[in-house]
Amino acid sequence: MDIHHLRVFAEVYRQKSFSRAAETLLLSQPTISEHIKTLEEELNCRLFDRLGRTIVPTKVADILFPRAVNLIEALEKLHEEVANIQGRITGHIVIGASTIPGTYILPAIAAEFKSREESISFEIIIEDSRKITDMVLHHELLMGVVGARMEPEKLNYTPLVEDELILVSTDRIINSSSITIEELKTIPFVLREEGSGTRKTLEEYLLKRNLSLEDLNIVATLGSTDSVKQALKSSLGASILSRISVREEIERGVLKEVRIRGWRIKRNFSVITHRKRTLPPQYQALFEFMKNRSTGSSVR
Repeated sequence: MDIHHLRVFAEVYRQKSFSRAAETLLLSQPTISEHIKTLEEELNCRLFDRLGRTIVPTKVADILFPRAVNLIEALEKLHEEVANIQGRITGHIVIGASTIPGTYILPAIAAEFKSREESISFEIIIEDSRKITDMVLHHELLMGVVGARMEPEKLNYTPLVEDELILVSTDRIINSSSITIEELKTIPFVLREEGSGTRKTLEEYLLKRNLSLEDLNIVATLGSTDSVKQALKSSLGASILSRISVREEIERGVLKEVRIRGWRIKRNFSVITHRKRTLPPQYQALFEFMKNRSTGSSVR
């Protein structure tokens, strides 16, 4: 069984699309189709049902996928071990991240790590915390960085950077430097979407105070930190966001921090790995690098 066929199959399975797999692998769509056709002929079975432009994995594909991933990783590990014997850390690292670490934290870490290990290449996949957690949980990613602990029984969570969630607005929405919890309930509030680590952390904090999102005056739910920040700049409402993500806007005076009396919401962005997976050498090297780098990396 050709390893190239398995690589293509695994990417088509992940993407649930021949065209998206072609874009990711930098191959033409006919080449992708040919790999899948050849693999289906080898196995004498159908791997994907074609429903117009949509493809649906068959039961055989569901069984083959984790085994294909294991074979691909075993081959990659062999190549990496040979390189390591020669004193080199090499290979490609795909790491998932929720919006804030993917935008504000990981690019600098990747650059610093690559300056030490020049043979390493990086791909950073940015999704919400729920999606990244699920991808690590289902072995689609070996490593991720998220801001909420969603599967502590199945995944390892190693703190990377400490963050704080703060209330942010313009003077048009809140014309003071601090408010009470009761005042917070009346202010027009812009919320992140379900699956966001910021939203989950806020929900958990409210629950500890016998409150819920329904107690807030929610005027909009938006799908990214950047869209929330733009809404805040337009004075649509206030929101609770990561200090890391709004540091620049606060320094420039475009947005301001408003203290909620009696509140302080701290959290960690953590590196997540599956408890049952062994990291390949380049991932292990990055993990150790991030773990050592995290000492003293709190955000104030």
